Amino acid sequence: MTASGKNVSPAFLEDPIRSDPLIGQVVVVGDAKPFISALVTLDPEMLPMWLSNNKLDSGMSLTDAAANPQVIAGVQAAVDRANDRVSRAESIRKFTILPIEFTEKSGHLTPKMSIRRNVIQDDFASEIEGMYGHESLPGD
Repeated sequence: MTASGKNVSPAFLEDPIRSDPLIGQVVVVGDAKPFISALVTLDPEMLPMWLSNNKLDSGMSLTDAAANPQVIAGVQAAVDRANDRVSRAESIRKFTILPIEFTEKSGHLTPKMSIRRNVIQDDFASEIEGMYGHESLPGD
């Protein structure tokens, strides 16, 4: 639930974003925050093909890809498609691309490959707080 009292189902936003071939995982955050944000990982198996299709170096590392403007725009397009399904108050307003993969070994996924939301939120608390640095967005 956001600070404004809006209750948002994470899966309703996460599932359509995760269906994009560029995306590995997505975790919607925003409990008691002024707006919804997301942590995103890239799909390491699909990334080289996506990069090649977009005339980029297919050998680019996850770290470099996470900071690449074309990759960021690709993730933004996936987020925009998910946001089209919800009201502005329920939409993802900011996201951070993490330069890693969520795995069972890292503790971020269960053996059934489900997201361990609490572990991810603890491990990436600084990245989450970074998305809320000014507690508002331009134009709000």
